Amino acid sequence: MLEIYDLGMRLGRRAIFAIAKTVRSAEPSKFIRFAHGQRQVSGEVDIVAERLDSKRPTVWIHAASLGEFGIARPIIKLLKDECDCNIVLTFFSPTGYEALTKNMPEGIDGVLYLPFDTSANVRHFLDTIRPACAVFMVSEYWHNYLTELHRRGIPAYLVSSVIRENGPFFKWYGHLFRKSISYFDEIFTLNEESRQLLGKIGVSDVTVNGDPLFDNVILVASTPWEDKIIERFTDGRKVFISGSLHDDEDLRLVTTLANRHRDTRFIIVPHEISPSILRHLEENLQGKTELYSRCTPESDLSDTQTLIIDFVGALAYIYRYATWAYVGGGFTRLLHSVIEPAVYGLPVAFGPNVNRKAVTRRMIELGIGRITATPEALDEWFRGLKDDDEGLREIADKAVVYVSKNAGATRRVVNKIRQNLCAKN
Repeated sequence: MLEIYDLGMRLGRRAIFAIAKTVRSAEPSKFIRFAHGQRQVSGEVDIVAERLDSKRPTVWIHAASLGEFGIARPIIKLLKDECDCNIVLTFFSPTGYEALTKNMPEGIDGVLYLPFDTSANVRHFLDTIRPACAVFMVSEYWHNYLTELHRRGIPAYLVSSVIRENGPFFKWYGHLFRKSISYFDEIFTLNEESRQLLGKIGVSDVTVNGDPLFDNVILVASTPWEDKIIERFTDGRKVFISGSLHDDEDLRLVTTLANRHRDTRFIIVPHEISPSILRHLEENLQGKTELYSRCTPESDLSDTQTLIIDFVGALAYIYRYATWAYVGGGFTRLLHSVIEPAVYGLPVAFGPNVNRKAVTRRMIELGIGRITATPEALDEWFRGLKDDDEGLREIADKAVVYVSKNAGATRRVVNKIRQNLCAKN
């Protein structure tokens, strides 16, 4: 079975490179950027390894994309504060890799694409980076990596895992998934149901832990951060922010709302920055619109209704300038973080696909969040809060308390990692 999996990975890698060669596009797609990154990654692994302090243990942390990095960020900070270690961070998606390489956070010693999960790539990566332990986020079950980590006796941890009855572990084809997840030395799940389901497949090293994302948003909110262009645009006014707009439905809801409320200022942050999305926004917004990249701190933005943020990586910080928020992805299975705006006390609207998100259900119960599946629903929600300062204060109090009550998961993860690092040194 392992040989078939490895062959599939090698063939998949070749197919991606072959397809990427044939694609001609004015704007490099996520796929093209990913293929290019994978072509370069072997050499990049060597370069990062040379920068590591050989006297310190290396903790390898893997996140699929920028969203999962939100889980990793407080873990990295606490490890750096308390342990004398190197941190190497890998991503599968270009979104995370590009954002972090452009603006490397303090405490990270190297950022890489995760090399394709072939046996040769895995051996080269582990031989070169030489991690003392590995920490995977959410649902990253790369079989060759986990098998080789287990064979070498390198501890591996899975953080913020959610297991469902209809997941691959319980399917007829799930043998490889069951084998992979059994190689984690500890799995930190978000709920008791996940722990019980893992027990059914013989996985017992499980801790119900909560979500480090709460620690992350508190960390971000407490970090001093300012932007002179955004401050010039907001100029002390209340602002509606639309973050991580993911698809046409998100764009339709938000542009309709902005056009109906020309007296309100909007900040729009697309999930993917591409010329086509920026054109769509500029063509459909009736009020004056500016791209962030065209502005300076001296720009006259007095009659600008909408500021479009055409760079990635700062959304969690930008929320602090807003009064109301809409979070994108809720018309897909990829609803983005709703607690990033909630930590600042913002009421949050989002699309209808929230069945997999316990956080959104709880925010709805508390009156912090609202499903808005149509432009009319979003408009109704906004009108109810637009001039209700007392209602906004009540929501803000509830949101801040909700986030703070759920903090603390990072400490338990880091304590486990520290035990292993201390045992090895």
